[in-house]
Amino acid sequence: MTTTLIDGIGMLVTNDSTHPDGDASPLGIIENAALITCDADIIWVGRHDNAPDADRYHDMAGATIVPGFVDSHSHLVFAGDRAAEFGARMCGNPYTAGGIATTVAATRAATDDELRANVRRLRAEMAGSGTTTVEIKSGYGLDVSGEARCVSIASDFTEEVTFLGAHVVPQEFATDRAGYIELVCGPMLDACAAQARWIDVFCDRGAFDLDETRQILEAGIRKNLTPRIHAHQLERTGAIELGVELDAASVDHCNHVDDADLLSLANSNTVATVVPGADFCTRVPYADARKMLDAGVVVALATDCNPGSSYTTSMPWCIAVAVRDMRLTPAEALWSATGGGAQALRRSDIGVIAVGKRADFAVIDAPSYVHLAYRPGVALVTQTWKDGQLWAGQ
Repeated sequence: MTTTLIDGIGMLVTNDSTHPDGDASPLGIIENAALITCDADIIWVGRHDNAPDADRYHDMAGATIVPGFVDSHSHLVFAGDRAAEFGARMCGNPYTAGGIATTVAATRAATDDELRANVRRLRAEMAGSGTTTVEIKSGYGLDVSGEARCVSIASDFTEEVTFLGAHVVPQEFATDRAGYIELVCGPMLDACAAQARWIDVFCDRGAFDLDETRQILEAGIRKNLTPRIHAHQLERTGAIELGVELDAASVDHCNHVDDADLLSLANSNTVATVVPGADFCTRVPYADARKMLDAGVVVALATDCNPGSSYTTSMPWCIAVAVRDMRLTPAEALWSATGGGAQALRRSDIGVIAVGKRADFAVIDAPSYVHLAYRPGVALVTQTWKDGQLWAGQ
């Protein structure tokens, strides 16, 4: 086993408020800090002056280090793009779920190698901006072989694979919704469950209603998959209440919530995941993350990277938008993109820099994490470390 001393850290954001050297904030900031890794894990964290010796040494020259970003909502297995749709939307056309069919057609026509190469490219972009863990959904195959292929490819890149056969009803089932739902709950789920950890449904106008969503999620639960839900993006459907009832790990988007939704979430284990990229790219009012936090709801921040409504891989940019337009503080946005994302994936080994946790972190060329929002669009992440190694996401 090899130990590595990461020294010369000007500001270390640990997300560990219990550390004796950290400040009293939820970020547990340690100034003039160091940390030591052993293989994939962190074995020591503290002030530079107290750091023990290690086999290897890296000097960060005063940079800021934060936990690696945890992107708990993405759709990376696809082919083609929808730039024309985006351009039309910027000219005034509204966003609907119907554009997904364009990506389904392109994805079905692509080879495995083409799909895998696209995921690799996007995963490398994420790593370059500090993301060390990403959840990847299927959802652009929408038949048994296509969904199984998407889940299999996703599993090559992450442990956090979500089966999203219930993205929309494909065109060939336009007159047989019940038949498609039976397919999702039966042969499609059977083909995908072994390589997935999660099951998701797009429960909204133009996709699936509440009863259909319940049927699909309960089928997934019987296959030992844990629910997630695309909830309340276009309108209130009751999906948040259903998510809490079924102990969903996360309800995502949450643009249309009322006080009852917030109370339900605040008294549950379900995280509200907001996706500012989708709100930005569809020109809808931003999810009220400020109100969620004030109500005691756990909030995660994710990119929702997909070709139709949020074609970004940059968590730093999402942090900046969340601060500017969702009214989060820089500290709240950073926590939501790290610790919040980890909670949305029900992980305690990531999203935090502490002894016994995974050595996943991002190095920022700035004196403070605040610069992530203060300097939007600037490539401040200079290194990304995963499992104790410099990492490029390949």
